[in-house]
Amino acid sequence: MPKQVDHQERREVIARALWRVVEQRGVVHLTMREVAQEAGISLGQLQHYFASREAMLSFAMDFASEQTTLRVGRGLQGLGDPPHPRDVFRVMLLEMLPLHADSRATSRMSAAYVLEALHDENIHARAREGLIQGRDLVERLVRQAITDGYIHPDRDPVVETDLLLALTGFTTLVELGVIEPRGVLTAVDQYLDRLFTGDGSGAGGRDGGGGTREGA
Repeated sequence: MPKQVDHQERREVIARALWRVVEQRGVVHLTMREVAQEAGISLGQLQHYFASREAMLSFAMDFASEQTTLRVGRGLQGLGDPPHPRDVFRVMLLEMLPLHADSRATSRMSAAYVLEALHDENIHARAREGLIQGRDLVERLVRQAITDGYIHPDRDPVVETDLLLALTGFTTLVELGVIEPRGVLTAVDQYLDRLFTGDGSGAGGRDGGGGTREGA
């Protein structure tokens, strides 16, 4: 009997091959032919799954987002129940920064996708919508932390959301060796300590839950 092909698995193999092309050779080499060669399949086979470079890129970006979400989920499982919101934000931020092999691959994929979005209207619309949804999630978490007394009520949730997301700007500095990962961890921890001044009961001072200072 002919071997059954798991089409979703094949698409994921292609997506990971695309990540490797971006990570190892750069965006200029991101062609369907290069990705097919990296995936160990023919160009015709790749085109069976993705009719265009845009479709291939969009799937690879969606898959990267799914993998980041899975890593965040695994990180949250190691926290308290319920986890302190400071630790939730810490896990989310560290998985968005290129601090280990998996997050570095998805981070570089995201950078490549943004470059494409600047010159492709369809990709631009998809990328923008994804970022808006992600920002909305962060703002909801910030507002909830203020309501629960973990963040001082005089903090502006919109500004604090923007500042939290701005921490992902460490990506370029880490990638180019301007800042070491340890320095990023220190900066993230100190910023979160300044933001989270409550323990959820209206009293000042963090209650020490979570305990995730030891590094990424």
